[in-house]
Amino acid sequence: MKKYLPWIILAVVVLWGISAYNGMVNKEQEVNRTWADVESDYQRRMDLIPNLVNTVKGYANFEKETLTKVIEARASATQVKIDANNLTPDKIDQFQQAQNNVSSALSRLLVTVEKYPDLKANQNFLDLQSQLEGTENRISVARKRFNEAVGVYNTAIKRFPGNIIAGIGGFQTKGYFTAASGADRAPAVTF
Repeated sequence: MKKYLPWIILAVVVLWGISAYNGMVNKEQEVNRTWADVESDYQRRMDLIPNLVNTVKGYANFEKETLTKVIEARASATQVKIDANNLTPDKIDQFQQAQNNVSSALSRLLVTVEKYPDLKANQNFLDLQSQLEGTENRISVARKRFNEAVGVYNTAIKRFPGNIIAGIGGFQTKGYFTAASGADRAPAVTF
């Protein structure tokens, strides 16, 4: 029995290493899947924006500057692409900043719309506005799920002894979505 003990210990260590490595691969794949969900929801928003802009353009006296800012923010945001294998905090911040610019431009557009009662009563506009609101909710949920998956993954690769397998396997920490700057202050509401 004593002569087999080192082999048994080695077999247990190897099996544990394989199991730990496979667990990290599964967690990394979950991060990649949830990132794809985030991108899909943002793409849905990007796809809705041209329809919204074209519906609003139909109102001749609508502010062109507001529409231009929405179009420019959308074009800028579509240029920011991140590979799921390179989800560093800097890359996530870059992506998030581009998306925040789109959110800001859309918010200005929707606030400006309040001055146009005919536009607010247009069924196409109301449908698009409803779809955008639903998409914003989807984005929020997808980002939350992504952050949860990143938390599980990052914890697994940083904990001992998993960090040893993570180092050998080349697993790197992933970035989180964070609140936009200024989100910690309540907006001023004036009437």
